[in-house]
Amino acid sequence: MAAVYKSTAFMGVFVFTFVTLCLFPLPVAGITRHYKFDIKLQNVARLCHAKSIVTVNGQFPGPCVMVREGNQLSVKVVNHVPNNITIHWYGSSSLKHICPIQNGQSYVYKFRIVGQRGTLFWHAHISWLRATVYGPLIILPGLGVPYPFPKPYKEVPIIFDEWFNADTEAIISQALQTGAGPNVSDAYTINGHPGPFYNCSAKDTFKLKVKPGKTYLLHLINAALNDQLFFNPYSVKNLSPFKPNLPALSNTSFIANFANKLHGLATVHSPASVPQNVDKQFLFTVGLGTSQCWQNRTCQGPNGTKFAAAVNNVSFPMPTTALLQAHFFGKSHGVYKTDFPRELKIRFDYMGTPPNNTMVNNGTELLVLPFNTNVELIMQDTSILGAESHPLHLHGYNFFVVGQGFGNFDPQKDPNNFNLIDTVERNTVGVPAGGWVVILFVADNPGVWFMHCHIDAHQSWGLKMAWIVSDGDLPNQKLNPPPMIFP
Repeated sequence: MAAVYKSTAFMGVFVFTFVTLCLFPLPVAGITRHYKFDIKLQNVARLCHAKSIVTVNGQFPGPCVMVREGNQLSVKVVNHVPNNITIHWYGSSSLKHICPIQNGQSYVYKFRIVGQRGTLFWHAHISWLRATVYGPLIILPGLGVPYPFPKPYKEVPIIFDEWFNADTEAIISQALQTGAGPNVSDAYTINGHPGPFYNCSAKDTFKLKVKPGKTYLLHLINAALNDQLFFNPYSVKNLSPFKPNLPALSNTSFIANFANKLHGLATVHSPASVPQNVDKQFLFTVGLGTSQCWQNRTCQGPNGTKFAAAVNNVSFPMPTTALLQAHFFGKSHGVYKTDFPRELKIRFDYMGTPPNNTMVNNGTELLVLPFNTNVELIMQDTSILGAESHPLHLHGYNFFVVGQGFGNFDPQKDPNNFNLIDTVERNTVGVPAGGWVVILFVADNPGVWFMHCHIDAHQSWGLKMAWIVSDGDLPNQKLNPPPMIFP
């Protein structure tokens, strides 16, 4: 039995007896796997409530994409809805961002799977459309390459998500207009099913039938917009659904203790390719703040302000011109500046008494990295509006998580405990509430790359920034021009 729940307050529990997803023939290495994504509206009913949602191929969640490492993936996306759409593919460092695919238009995402395997996912990357436009991306080992553990009998994606009775685009629009926090979801789901504790959902439970003695590999994915969810297995013979005991809101060590137990598959004799030398070091504070309300209006944030979020006290507004386009054609004037602060101009006790001034600065400010720079990035949570965990996602790269802890990062003591041998390689990491995390990566992928909080409310408030990675000297180290067929 398994349960998925939120750490702050009980919102839902899901119990399932283990039907399989991703029922595709196993792809052969070295071939191109073709998929077609028709973006269209579909009527879906949950919690005694029916509404029209944006889907891929009418499915909610979207289709599972399964490939082998070394395969080329080709996905034609056809947009049949009024909204613009883009699809973001986790783990695809070679894929540059494109302009939105407009209504009635199509685009083919085509890229080779290199240096990736395991559990990833894809989702829409415009506004809050990923509330319903998402699905698993499962990368199997290359043909002839064994699993790093006994090969499972079957592999099954388990996707945790949220269900909103209201239109999610209207929810975030209202929040941004009032300066308040967005309304919370109405249910949590497993593979799109709410489970028996919600209205009209007694039979709407995900079930997976299993064979005794067989090993199943569960690909766990949290696709929720605004919540961190937890998965807990139970060994039982026969048990009815029940509400689990939840960790307290302040029990941040619950998450940290789990994260600290994660290690990569490298060994002392075969270490991970963690950069041993650092060319540039950065300290980024991440957290919530406020911004001024509009003139002659009262907003619903703290003390009549608007909620905001920032990296190094810079809240990032999206420009009307694509950053990659402006960078490639050398037309950054009026689009962005390259003066993102490498550290806070005024330092303070990040976990102590909040400063009197909680206002953030607004600016589309980017940070430039020379090609092949070894980067050490320290990300520090702040308690300006209360300590909170932030899952930071970096586009275009994997990175190594070499350390994390609570309180303020100590540059004299904490590096002594860094793991440079068998650390975890990821593209998303949680900055713990009231703490810090350190990552290392090599800036060897030229282009413009976003880094943002994956809590969509925080991202909408401005908790994001972007890196410009300059071209290298060799032809294969340069940013390619836009494709001829471009949305």
